[in-house]
Amino acid sequence: MSSKKIAKLLLQIKAIKLNTENQFTWSSGKKSPIYCDNRLTLSYPHIRNFIIDELTLSTKKKFNNVNLIAGVATAGIPHGALIANKLNLPFVYVRSSEKKHGRKNKIEGEITKKSKVIIVEDLISTGKSSLNVAKSLQKAGCDVSGIISIFNYNFKYTEELIKKNKFKFISLCNFNDLIVQAKKENYITEDEY
Repeated sequence: MSSKKIAKLLLQIKAIKLNTENQFTWSSGKKSPIYCDNRLTLSYPHIRNFIIDELTLSTKKKFNNVNLIAGVATAGIPHGALIANKLNLPFVYVRSSEKKHGRKNKIEGEITKKSKVIIVEDLISTGKSSLNVAKSLQKAGCDVSGIISIFNYNFKYTEELIKKNKFKFISLCNFNDLIVQAKKENYITEDEY
């Protein structure tokens, strides 16, 4: 697996949006000149399959005895479901909060206590949504083995927060490799870099 190859694919399909003048607001509330929309990978079968193969391979290599895949709602759901399908494992997804109607579930799908779970995110910025999901799964009696994502922004704070909570963390691509590739391909100017 190569972070640079994933960066190249994300740039190829314009999943990376850059706007240094009118910054994007992330779900965390942070403002940024970059937005990574990994949901676009789902529209490109060859890229989607490559990413799912890499996430599946990383899951097999880095995590032992996983028997449940959990997607973070909403962007982690499709990638998580595809990984679960490849590994022939059960799948659940976890919302940021309980539904206000119906059964008022936060976790959707069947879980068994002591399940060894991998959490799938499309990307990690602050890590708070992933940790929220991890805590919900732990509260439900699961053993969270780690978190896996397509992309992360390489915030030192996030890395320290995930380590502090004693989770393994793997990401296929990171901001540093992405921005270097973007400059190399003239996706961004020297000033934007």
